[in-house]
Amino acid sequence: MYLIVGLGNPGKQYERTKHNTGFIAIDYIAEKLGEKINKEKFNGLYCKTQIQQQQVILLKPTTYMNLSGDSVIQYLNYFNIPTSNLIVIFDDVDIDMGKMRIKKNGSAGTHNGMKSIVNSIGATDFARIKIGIDNGYNNNLVDYVLSNYTKEQLDNLYKICQDVYDSVIYIINGDIEKAMNTYN
Repeated sequence: MYLIVGLGNPGKQYERTKHNTGFIAIDYIAEKLGEKINKEKFNGLYCKTQIQQQQVILLKPTTYMNLSGDSVIQYLNYFNIPTSNLIVIFDDVDIDMGKMRIKKNGSAGTHNGMKSIVNSIGATDFARIKIGIDNGYNNNLVDYVLSNYTKEQLDNLYKICQDVYDSVIYIINGDIEKAMNTYN
């Protein structure tokens, strides 16, 4: 079983913000699979489904970004999912808008949601799909990541979400290298 997590903040006021890129991507994946992420457990909204005959849980932690790890660790433990079967999708200000980068492990970097996950699970050996939101924040990072996407940016994000979905398939099939070579 795999746990695929999209990071974001709960609430209507955050729906279209850059910091909710992970939520937007995970909702896209659910929609592609004909699913809705609408069950509640362990401070998160989730659904169980299958991708490529592999059982997966799609998760949107509802703890707010900075405490995402509190929800993720509970899912990993309850469903007995190894950290190597965790995939986290999130925004990254150090990547240009319209680009994505896949990593198979590494540090949390400066992303508070990732810091929370790494601290909670005590591991860094899991896949990450980073979606670029640009670094146009002019020294006010909080306001920038909590600002809404423009319609054009959101349209471009939905195109990237197809690549995110395809990357998830590669990763679940054990070929993260191919995903990295294709999309990085």
